[in-house]
Amino acid sequence: MRELPRQLTAEQLAELFEGRTRFVELLAALEDPLGRAPEVALELSASEQKELLDAHPPIGGQATSARAAREQGTDDDPAVLAELAELNAAYEHRFGFRFVIFVNGRPRREIVPILKERSQRTREKELATAVDELVQIAVHRWRTS
Repeated sequence: MRELPRQLTAEQLAELFEGRTRFVELLAALEDPLGRAPEVALELSASEQKELLDAHPPIGGQATSARAAREQGTDDDPAVLAELAELNAAYEHRFGFRFVIFVNGRPRREIVPILKERSQRTREKELATAVDELVQIAVHRWRTS
């Protein structure tokens, strides 16, 4: 397992975070970018936070990269996928950004109750959780690449 780096390029960070966003540009200028990612993400404007979270594919939806496809978990049950699509749409309507979760190989059907529970939170709490999950994904990607 790889240690967290003291510095990463914007290109390396873009791979970890599914795109070259303002967030990635800010992190590339910092020492300990993955360690500082949560605080930086929460200091972004609302539109920048949306850009960051929306760079990730919706759970159960079309993956944006081969890595994301592998990480999305299993379970191609049409009923589960339909429910996830409906829940994702409701979540995005409520919060204004995409639902992000560190799936870590869990079947998609296990994500359904988590998505339902997280949809009941306040926007502030959910934003912090989504950012934390996003950073966990990036750290995992770094350590396993």
